[in-house]
Amino acid sequence: MDESCPVCRTAEIVCAKWTLLLVRDLSEGRSRFCELERSLQGISPRTLSLRLRALEEEGIVERHTFPEVPPRVEYALTEKGRALLPLIDGMRDYGRAWLGADRPDLAPAGTAVGAAA
Repeated sequence: MDESCPVCRTAEIVCAKWTLLLVRDLSEGRSRFCELERSLQGISPRTLSLRLRALEEEGIVERHTFPEVPPRVEYALTEKGRALLPLIDGMRDYGRAWLGADRPDLAPAGTAVGAAA
């Protein structure tokens, strides 16, 4: 990888599995671990934990721990994380325009049109 290439550096972060979907879900505001796990069907708790930790280390996600019993933890995007939202919006637009996303006649059976977009 070319460390001096901004596209390579960005791709290294956002191309990791689940990353863009996590950012998409956190764009709605703070979420708890269990809420993210529910919205990302198919992600294992271990993978979710590892991805959140990696995104924290990159400064994309911040973790808020509340001093309660039982402990409550919420995750939110940082300013650096919110800067990725135009990229996700562009991907959403591309999917709608070129890949038939959000079109009822092309949606897989049992899929809600526009769900999780």
